[in-house]
Amino acid sequence: MTDSSCQVVRTLDVIGEKWSLLIIRNALRGQTKYSEFRESLGAPTDILTSRLAKLVESGVLEKRAYREPGDRERASYHLTERGQALRVVIAAMMQWGNEYNPAPQGAASLLVDTDGATVELAYVGSSGAVLDRGEVLIAPGPAASTQWAPIGAIARG
Repeated sequence: MTDSSCQVVRTLDVIGEKWSLLIIRNALRGQTKYSEFRESLGAPTDILTSRLAKLVESGVLEKRAYREPGDRERASYHLTERGQALRVVIAAMMQWGNEYNPAPQGAASLLVDTDGATVELAYVGSSGAVLDRGEVLIAPGPAASTQWAPIGAIARG
C-alpha cells in the first residue's frame, strides 16, 4: 500500500529503481544520448528504454529531437529543473558511499565547486549554522498519518 503523503514513498515511485538513479547520475555527468547511456551503463535495452520513458513521464528528463549528419532523427534526454534538483540526492548517495562503503581504489566521482575545490553536503539550520547529523531529527509533518517521537528526542527526553 502506497502512502502518498510520504515524500520518501513518492520519490521512490519516481526514481527508486537502480537504473533510474544511474541514468540520472550519468545525465548529471553530461550524457544525453540513448547510446551513451547504453554503453556506459550496460543496461538491457528494454529496461533502459522503460526507465528513460518513466523519467520523461515524471518530468525528470525532457526528450529532445536531434539529428547527426547523415543519420535519422533520434531523441536525446536532458535533465529538467526537477531532474537537476536530484543532484543533492545523488551527492548524498556518493557521500554516504564514500564514508560507509568505500571502494578500495578510491572514489569514482568527487563533489566539487565551480573552482574544483571539494565540497560536502551538510544540514544548515535556520540561523545559518551547520548542524551535526545527530542534531537533525525526522519529525511528523502536517500530513503524517501516524505520530511518532522523533528519533533522538526520546534519548534527550
